[in-house]
Amino acid sequence: MLIGLWIRDVVLIEALDLSIGPGLTVLTGETGAGKSIILDALGLATGARADAGLVRHGAAQAAASAVFAPSPDHPVWDLLEEKGLSYARDEDLVLRRTLSADGRSRAFVNDQATGVGVLKEVGEALLEVHGQHETVGLLDARTHRPMLDAFGDLAARTEAVREHWQAWRAAREGVDEFCRLVDRAAAETEELTLRLAEIERLDPREGEEADLAGERAILGAAEKALSEIGAAREVFEGLSARVAGAVRSLDRARERALSAGAAEDTAAVKRLTEASAALDRVLIEAQEAEAAIDAAAEAFAFEPDRLEKAEERLFDLRGLARKLSVSVEELPILRVRFAERLRAVETSEDALKAAQGQLAAARTAYLAAAADLSAARRAAGETLSAAVMAELAPLKLEKARFRVAVEPLPEDRAGPTGLDRIAFEIATNPGAPFADLGAIASGGELARFALALKAALAGRGAGPQPLMIFDEVDQGVGGAVADAVGLRLKRLAREAQVLVVTHSPQVAARGDTHWRIAKAGEGDRLRTVVEPLPAADREEEIARMLAGAQITDAARAAARALMAV
Repeated sequence: MLIGLWIRDVVLIEALDLSIGPGLTVLTGETGAGKSIILDALGLATGARADAGLVRHGAAQAAASAVFAPSPDHPVWDLLEEKGLSYARDEDLVLRRTLSADGRSRAFVNDQATGVGVLKEVGEALLEVHGQHETVGLLDARTHRPMLDAFGDLAARTEAVREHWQAWRAAREGVDEFCRLVDRAAAETEELTLRLAEIERLDPREGEEADLAGERAILGAAEKALSEIGAAREVFEGLSARVAGAVRSLDRARERALSAGAAEDTAAVKRLTEASAALDRVLIEAQEAEAAIDAAAEAFAFEPDRLEKAEERLFDLRGLARKLSVSVEELPILRVRFAERLRAVETSEDALKAAQGQLAAARTAYLAAAADLSAARRAAGETLSAAVMAELAPLKLEKARFRVAVEPLPEDRAGPTGLDRIAFEIATNPGAPFADLGAIASGGELARFALALKAALAGRGAGPQPLMIFDEVDQGVGGAVADAVGLRLKRLAREAQVLVVTHSPQVAARGDTHWRIAKAGEGDRLRTVVEPLPAADREEEIARMLAGAQITDAARAAARALMAV
C-alpha cells in the first residue's frame, strides 16, 4: 500500500507532502488544474520515463519519493533480495528519484543508490497504471498466465507441473552425463586395457622401489665387501686349533704339577687353572667370531646376475611410471583404478539404460501434469472470458468481445510453467478478428477494459494486490456508465488500494478519500495545490462537477444523493 508521496519542484508543484490511506482515493479538479502532475510525480518516484520538462521552471532539479508499506509476504521483498538491496520486511519501503534540469536522474531504494531500471522493476511490483495507454501490466502478455492461474485457483496444478519439470530436467541432465561418461569411457577402453596389461605384466608391489634401491646399493658393494671378509677370515684360519692346543698344553702342565705333589691351592697351580679358563673363553669367542664371519660372507654371496636383474627391474618400473605420469609407488594404485574404470565401462551401458528409463518416466509425468494444467486453464479461461464479458456492457464496451487464448506449445518449448501460450485478446467490434489488448485505440476504453478485467479477477486469490491507478477511466462516458465505473472501482478498493483521476461525479461520489486539485497564484507564481476534502466540501465539489460554474441547490441535492448510494 502507498502511504505517502513527497513531491518537490515537479512542474507546477513546488512542495507537496501527501498521506494516502486505504480504499478508493479520487482526484478531481478542473481541466488543466494539474491532476496528472500527481501521477507524473508518482511515476517519477517509481521509475517511469521522465524528461527535463518535469522540472519546475527555475528549479535545479525535481524530486519525488513514494513510501510504501508492503505486506511481509509481498513478492517485492524477494525482488529486492535478488537485486542485492537491503530491506526489513517490517519497515516501510521508500522509492526516491531526482531529475535535474539537464535531464539526468538518480534513483534510490531505501536510500540505496540504484539504476532507474531497478527502480522501475520495484515500482511495477507495487503499482499498476491504467489509462492513456499506460496499462502496462495488461498489455504485457507475460502477466496473463499468472492472472489466469490465480483466477482458476490453479496453484496446486502449477506447482505439480513445476516439480515434474524439475524432475524431468534433472533426469535429462543425468542421461546427458551418462552419455558423456559412456562416450568417454568407450574411447578410453583400448588405452585402459593396454595400460593395465603393462602394469599387470610388471606386477609392481607396494614399497618395491625402495627395496630395489636398497638391494642395488648392497649388491654394488658386495664384491669389495667379500674381499674384506675374506681377509678377516684368513686371520682366523687355524686360530681355534692353536688356542685349543694351548689349552691342552696348560692342562698337561697343571696335571704334572699336581702329580708331583703340588696342592690345588698353590700359586702355580692356580695360575695354570686361570690361564686355561681364559683360553677356553678365547676359544669360544673365536669360534663365534669365525661363524659370524662365515654368515656375513654368505649374506654377500649373491648369484652373479642379481645386480643386473635388480637394475633392470628398477629401470622398467621407473620407465612405466614416467610413461603414465605417476610415481613408482602409485603404480599399484593406478592398477586398481584402471581396473575399476574398465568395469565401469562394462556397467555404464546398463546404467545408461536405467537413466533413460527414468527420463522417459519423468517426461511422461510432466506431459500428463502439463496436459491436466492446460485443460484446467482452458476451463478457467472460459469462465474468465464470460466474467469479463459480463462486465463490458455496463462499461460501454458492449461491442467488444474478450477471450483467453490458451494455445499449446511444442514440446521443445516446455518449461516449469507448462506447455501453454496464454494471451488475453479482444475484438473491438463485431466481426473484427481477435487481437492483443493493444488493439484498443482509446486510452479511456483501455482503462475501462482494465477495470472490467480487474473486476472479474477480484477476490480470486491473486495474492497481494498492487496499488491500482486509473487515469480518467470515465473518459467519454457519463450517467449509468460512469456509475458502473464508480461501482466497480469501489468493489476493487475493498481488497486493494485504488487511486483514480476522474471528471465524473458518479465516480467521485464513491471515494473513501477525496482530493481536489487546483491552481493557486498567478503569473510566474502559479502553483498546483492539493486539498483533502472533508464531507461538506466533497458535496460542494461533486455539485460543481454536476452543475459546472454555477452550483445550484439542485446540484447539491444530487451530490448528496450520489454520496448516499
